[in-house]
Amino acid sequence: MKLKVLIALFAAFLMPATVLAAGQKGNAKAGHEVFEAHCQMCHGDHGQGNPAVGRMLGAKIPDLGSKQVQSLTDAQIRNVIEHGHIKMPPVHGVSSTEISNVIAFVRTLAEKK
Repeated sequence: MKLKVLIALFAAFLMPATVLAAGQKGNAKAGHEVFEAHCQMCHGDHGQGNPAVGRMLGAKIPDLGSKQVQSLTDAQIRNVIEHGHIKMPPVHGVSSTEISNVIAFVRTLAEKK
């Protein structure tokens, strides 16, 4: 019994925080606030993408409410936020909880389509 507990604690200690946080369910309202502070400039007021920024970067910024984005898993969205994707740089200065909140907010955008 003690060995099982020790193994479980050891495994939890070695597991990266992002893996543990990936299962967190976020708060969409709090995520909207983080989105406004860190994402809105490029992704637009309602996640539709800012065409002017897209042209400046030579990139197509996807609509976050689109099937393309909404079909991504929460872990995939978290990976894009943390590590960037194509021309989108990683987002720095946000906590794991804030990322979970942003993901919850992004999920609400599909309901508005």
